[in-house]
Amino acid sequence: MKLDSAQIQQRYDRLAPYFDCLEAMMEGLFFKSWRTKLWESVEGQHILEVGVGTGKNFDYYPAGARITAIDFSPKMLEQARNKKNRKHSNVDLELMDVQSLHYASNSFDTVVGSFVFCSVPSPMKGLKELHRVCKPGGRVLLLEHVISSRPVLAGIMNLLNPLVVSLAGANINRNTVKNVQACGFRKVRVDERSSDIIKLIEAVK
Repeated sequence: MKLDSAQIQQRYDRLAPYFDCLEAMMEGLFFKSWRTKLWESVEGQHILEVGVGTGKNFDYYPAGARITAIDFSPKMLEQARNKKNRKHSNVDLELMDVQSLHYASNSFDTVVGSFVFCSVPSPMKGLKELHRVCKPGGRVLLLEHVISSRPVLAGIMNLLNPLVVSLAGANINRNTVKNVQACGFRKVRVDERSSDIIKLIEAVK
């Protein structure tokens, strides 16, 4: 099953008020430590976060950096704005689709995304946009869940994927590492701390 941007947006709009609660256990057990690893690698003064969601990365933002964050779901962005006000986070929030970024080429020192490209209808289009807006020599840092390299588990993920997409709009069987490698970056590296299905990817323009 393949959904378009409007259909996926509707699913995230519907889930937005409950999203943090739904992921609370996974966030505490796994995702927080991965977010720390992701953001400790961020460099530069002008940072773009794509797929900001409810603002789960606000606590990890580097001090002193100019940060812009986008999401294509108005309701998720509403949650992020509420969290920004509570935490007094220094970030500019924009409603925007990663597949069509309204920024000039070569604008950002680092582009960051966490668990985003499972939900992008045309991931290659979105990844090429990240390449475009990243400065030469800059980096795109992605934390993504991907299809397992183990045949049995990969088969289960492929079997379950239509159900997950229909409920949440997220694909659990994407091969994001290969997609990044095909988008013109000078160098792509997968952090050695990555697991079988969670990958920390660094791409240098």
